[in-house]
Order: sequence, then C-alpha cells, then structure tokens
Amino acid sequence: QVQLVESGGGLVQAGGSLRLSCAASGSSFSFNAMAWHRQAPGKQREWVATLITDGRTNYADSVKGRFTISRDVAKNTLYLQMNSLKPEDTARYYCAIFGGNNYWGQGTQVTVSS
Repeated sequence: QVQLVESGGGLVQAGGSLRLSCAASGSSFSFNAMAWHRQAPGKQREWVATLITDGRTNYADSVKGRFTISRDVAKNTLYLQMNSLKPEDTARYYCAIFGGNNYWGQGTQVTVSS
C-alpha cells in the first residue's frame, strides 16, 4: 500500500505563488505517471499536470506557463510550483500515482483571493 500526503496549500493573493508537495510512503511501487488534479466547490475534479516516468510533462491549458510539475526521486516527493495564481485556481489539489495500481492523496486546499 502506498500513502500520498499533500501539503503546501493555503491562502494567497492573486498573483502570488505556492509550492505544493506530495510525499509518497509505504510499499515500493512502480508507476507510469504522477499527476496533480484539482476540484473546486461544485465542480468536477479536473486534471492539472502530469509527469511521466521518462521526464515528459503535460499541463492543462488553464495552467500552462504558470505551473510546473517536478519530482525529487531521493525524497519520493512530487511538487507543483504554482505562480501567477488566479482566483479561478482556488480548489482542493490532489496528487495521484498511476501504474499497476492507482493511488490518490487526501488533497490540500488552495485559496486565491482577488
């Protein structure tokens, strides 16, 4: 079993930055991709960014150029650097691992004030 714990969320003004972390622990695992998703109140969960094992990254159009997904292998931690935040980025952010099994964290809240 793999546990994912997100941190780094909080309240920030529009134009500000936050860095989310997702620490993985538990059984060893292999994966095809790691990703961030988000869910705003009253809306469906939406994909934000993906990091594939070969290092390629993909981003939703709404965050492209502002968010950066990365990984520290030694720390078993996934990151999401979020710059130029907008009120519409307000959501609960979840990290996930996709592979033989899929794992999700509990999320961390990001609130961007205008």
